[in-house]
Amino acid sequence: MRNSRHAKILELIESKEIETQEELAEELKGCGFNITQATVSRDIKVLRLIKTLSESGKYKYTTIRPHDTELVDRHVKVFMEAMIKVDYALNMVVIKTIPGAAQGSAAAVDAMDWGDIVGTIAGDDTIFVATRDEKRAIQVMEKIKKLIE
Repeated sequence: MRNSRHAKILELIESKEIETQEELAEELKGCGFNITQATVSRDIKVLRLIKTLSESGKYKYTTIRPHDTELVDRHVKVFMEAMIKVDYALNMVVIKTIPGAAQGSAAAVDAMDWGDIVGTIAGDDTIFVATRDEKRAIQVMEKIKKLIE
């Protein structure tokens, strides 16, 4: 129930300008979730939601995302220096990095915020990038190859 509620919260704040916890609670109740203000407050904390100024001049809840261009550029530079090779198997892209660089490189992949990527897992020198299907895995692999050329 918690995961579906969190998913609905993220969907709601993406599609609507929700300014207060009360508004969010009402929206969730309208979607069939029987919740309290305290639960909404905890969910906001867990999801790390922040308030930002919207185009209409109101403050609204939003997620913290690394969209800062300078930060993404730095991540990409680190990633390009660390990567050794990239391949795929079915819906999984496998990236080999220099030893100790996989976690920072996975953060770079996450910061790029490509919609084809479901998630990343990093070890010491290997990153697994999950995509929804093989076609998207090939597309992600090609994008990564272009980055390092």
